[in-house]
Order: sequence, then structure tokens, then C-alpha cells
Amino acid sequence: MTSADASSAAGGKFADVLIVGAGMAGLTAAVDLQRRGHRVLVVDKGRGPGGRLATRRYGEATFDHGAQFVTAKDPRFAGAMAEWATSGVIAEWYRGADGRTGGHPRYRGRPTMNAVAKHLARDVEVLLSRRVVTLRQDADGWLAELEDGPSLRAGVVLLTAPVPQALALLESGAVAIAAESRTSLESITYERCLAVMAVLNEPSGIPAPGFVAPDAGPIAWLADNQAKGVSTVPAITIHASADYSLEHWDRDRQTSGQELLAAAGRWLAAAAVDFQVHGWRYSKPVAVEKNACLILNRSPALVIAGDAFAGPRVEGAALSGWAAAAALDALVRQR
Repeated sequence: MTSADASSAAGGKFADVLIVGAGMAGLTAAVDLQRRGHRVLVVDKGRGPGGRLATRRYGEATFDHGAQFVTAKDPRFAGAMAEWATSGVIAEWYRGADGRTGGHPRYRGRPTMNAVAKHLARDVEVLLSRRVVTLRQDADGWLAELEDGPSLRAGVVLLTAPVPQALALLESGAVAIAAESRTSLESITYERCLAVMAVLNEPSGIPAPGFVAPDAGPIAWLADNQAKGVSTVPAITIHASADYSLEHWDRDRQTSGQELLAAAGRWLAAAAVDFQVHGWRYSKPVAVEKNACLILNRSPALVIAGDAFAGPRVEGAALSGWAAAAALDALVRQR
């Protein structure tokens, strides 16, 4: 993935498959489709690949502020994770729900969670910092209009952005989809999450292996990025609960950050010297689609996928991406 690749794509290159969204679903689909012989272009509004496999650097501190770990139950995904472990981009973090007992392993990105996304994107052409604002059908297939830059053309399209954003793209381009599909998509809902990233004046008091998941209160997750191996300096990530995040979504973020840091004080043996707050509008799917992906149009092919389809986890997003790749490949070969 290089800037030169992105520039050539922005100059009007026609891709066999255009994938909107460079999160886990989009990247796993891209790798699989390239393996099947298709020319793929991924476009994403973010500055880096990964979606909620997100890492932010703030001064000398580093934070995993989106997905905190990865688990595997499906055999294919477990095989992919074994390859990532061999490649050095994941490592086991802890086992069991409380981190102190035997149980199902949780893996962290190495050194950070977005290392997995970067690993997947290494041989994929990804156009970053480009927002698709309209998707419309034309004589050659699909035309994706960008907020800033030339339009992109493709024979088939895979949408992996959060479902409300994907629906907005279709509506802006007057793309008609079946009433049943629209009803299914409109029923998908998401939790919101306010994420606080705080630099501490000394190591936190969070016990090994470096996280707390309270049963009640405004905090759903509190992680020590230094203990996790993410940050070289003391730094914590706080994920607010879904209820707190929704209630305070439109409030001043600094006020919410201060309140959440105060709530975290019982677990900290240190003080925050600085912090930032990020809002995840589409943090976790609540009501999900039972199918791993949906075919919205057969000719030219249009498919939608993501973690709202195969389960609200990193693994679910990957399974959805693979299902979408198989569906698109089959539709292309039927033409």
C-alpha cells in the first residue's frame, strides 16, 4: 500500500472491485478477492486502514482506543490468526473473562491493534483520506463520487462502512434496493462509545494483565496501554458504557472526559496530565443481520458486509468479508 498506488487510483483507474471501507471486513475481502484474480481498490475516509482496529499516538503515548483484543472460534479465522501470530502482528494478551483464570485466549495487536490491519493492507491498493459521498450505477458498472478528488469506477462494489453510512451512499445516488433488504438494513442498530485516552504522570494501579471491566457505572472498559505493551509511557484507555455515551454524546467532550477520569480514579494510582476524547458513533452492532452479507444488486454486483452481519466482533467482520468476497466472485463469474 503506497501513496503512488493511491494516486494512480485517484487518477481514474478502473477497478474490478471497489471496496468502500478499510476495516476488517473490507481488508479480508480485498485480500481474498485478489487471491481469486480480481483487481481491487479499497477506499476509506480515515488516515489509516483498520476502522475500529484503531491506534492513536499522543505525544510519547500510544493508545489502542477502538477494539481491544481479538478472539477466534471459527476454524478459518483461527487459521488466519495463527498466520498473524507467526508474522508477529498479534500475541496472546490474557485468557478468561477476568484475565486471571484459564479460558479462551484474547490476542492483542503487536505492537498495536492496527498492526493487523496494516498487515492485511500491505499488498492491497488502499486510497486513504477519501470520503465516498455518492454511489451510482452507470453503463460501465458503478461510479463512486468522492468528496475531494476524481470519481472512481468499478465493475462491482462491496460496501463495508457502517450500515447507516452505506444506506446514505445508496440514497444519494438513487440506487434502488429490494424492500426486504432495506427493511433488514434499517433494523440494524449500533451502540455509541466515548473513548478517553489519558496520559498519566506515573504507572497506573490497574492490576495485571492490564484491564478492568466494571459490571456497572459509566465505565465499560479501562485498559493500561503500557501494561498491554502498546505504550512506552503510562497511558490508559477508558471506554464509556453505551448508556453513558448515548446520554452524553452531544455534551462537551472535555467535560465527559474529566467525569470518566474521575470515575476511573478508584483503579488508578496516578493522575492524568493530559487527555483526548474520541467518539465512536458506530461502536458495536446491537441488532445484527443474520446473513453474513447481503447481495443488494446482481448486475452490476453490489454487496454489503461488515461486523453487523456475522457478529459484533473482529472475527465476525472477517467472516463477513470472506462471505462477501465469495458472493462477489460468484456473481462476476456468472456474467
